[in-house]
Amino acid sequence: MGSMRKRYRTPTPESYPSEIRLILGEKELVYEKAMSLRYGENPHQPAALYRPRDGSAIVGGLELLKTGKGGLSETNVEDVDNALNILKYFEELACAVMKHLNPSGVAAGRPGDSLRDVYVRARDCDRQAAFGSVVAFNVEVDAETAEEIVSTFVEVVAAPAYEEEALEIFQRRKNLRVVRVGDPRLLPRYIGDEVDYPRLRVLADGSIILSTPLLTGVRGSGDVRVVTERQPSEREMRDLLFSWYICMNVRSNAIVVSRDLATLGVGAGQQDRVTAVRLALEKAVAQGHGDELRGAVLASDGFFPFTDSIELMAEYGVTACIQPGGSIRDREVIAACNEYGIAMVFTDERCFRHF
Repeated sequence: MGSMRKRYRTPTPESYPSEIRLILGEKELVYEKAMSLRYGENPHQPAALYRPRDGSAIVGGLELLKTGKGGLSETNVEDVDNALNILKYFEELACAVMKHLNPSGVAAGRPGDSLRDVYVRARDCDRQAAFGSVVAFNVEVDAETAEEIVSTFVEVVAAPAYEEEALEIFQRRKNLRVVRVGDPRLLPRYIGDEVDYPRLRVLADGSIILSTPLLTGVRGSGDVRVVTERQPSEREMRDLLFSWYICMNVRSNAIVVSRDLATLGVGAGQQDRVTAVRLALEKAVAQGHGDELRGAVLASDGFFPFTDSIELMAEYGVTACIQPGGSIRDREVIAACNEYGIAMVFTDERCFRHF
């Protein structure tokens, strides 16, 4: 038998080191311990949050304004992180309601929308899933929005700033945690943006994978290709881009159905694409959005290998979709879209997230 390796034991979060050093060639990255966490993915897993010692830490530099019941867990922090990965793409008011790292609902502001309006549209995409959620915003939270938040059970609220009255309202909820984060729009968004830190995954045996974060080359409508006879309308194109930025941050296989800058249904983590499509559409109907599906759009994080997904879109009234393209059956899929009058655009990039 080979030599036995001494196992690393960490019985409490406090036993984690004060800093971690990572050597990448000639560059040294230093991470300092920001806080001990309530627990990791589960209560029996100790955890701590570290942030880069140098530079601006949008997530790791979070400030816990209200601890709630015992502070933040690892999953709370990861939900905030993935929410900011979505919100960074929106200059307008935006809200992401998160559950188990996936968005249960996302909305962005339309002309005349208040922040409360945006929150309600994000929450009501799936009110059932929003129970016990992490809610994040890209702007200051006002008192009106805070009143709406405390009307249901929310675990964590995260935003760059809060009105004083909003913080007073949050005090009514004993178990609610309130977090101040940096401006998500300062995070890398597009391919070519400067990335200071690699993505690091630790495998079961201690081996690691380094990679760059998932960024997109889609900055606007000029970066996608319309491949069908019918062009998407201006409203459809706006919703397609909105859906793409969300779909990038949904567990693959991922489908996002939206209309008027709000999600209607999200299909996440499925082993086949048509099931993800069906799940997103059926959830939309179950949550009372059946009528809104007529004229809605759909985003897919990978190509459609068959026409079955197109047939489902047509059945529910979806009129436009965005997807990477690249299937050997692209011609058949495009032909099916033309048959049903569905506009389709290709991004020419895949956006799988496996978390």
